[in-house]
Amino acid sequence: MLYFAYGSNMDPRQIRERCPTSRFISTAILKDHRLAFTLHSKRRRCGVANVLPAAGHEVHGILYRINRRRDWETLDAAEGFTPGRRRNNRYRRERLRIYKPDYPRRVMSWIYLGIVESSPPPPSAAYLGQMLAGAEHWGLPQTYHKYIAGML
Repeated sequence: MLYFAYGSNMDPRQIRERCPTSRFISTAILKDHRLAFTLHSKRRRCGVANVLPAAGHEVHGILYRINRRRDWETLDAAEGFTPGRRRNNRYRRERLRIYKPDYPRRVMSWIYLGIVESSPPPPSAAYLGQMLAGAEHWGLPQTYHKYIAGML
């Protein structure tokens, strides 16, 4: 199953710890959405990434293949998502159309969509640094690096 990561899971070290069997497929783009920091992570003590619908905007990220059930369970737990639970999830997991560069068709991929809290804190330098580490490692566009760095 495909998974589109746009936050700290772009970091190859973190995704490998959470999902040891994950495999990089390609960089990818979620169209008509924008990156936002709408959740407060108590563990990280800062705001964490989410995507929100926004016509004409794009969110760059990483497309991974994750086939092992245990990896999905670990990822769900890390994202605060319990399948089948209707309330108290921090994210929900849905399938959306994702675009791969130089590939004419969209692919369907799982993505975590977060709740929107009323006044979350901003992301920390460490959290944004982890996102940047992933963006640099996988070769996301420099304009996107600057966009992330500009949130400091």
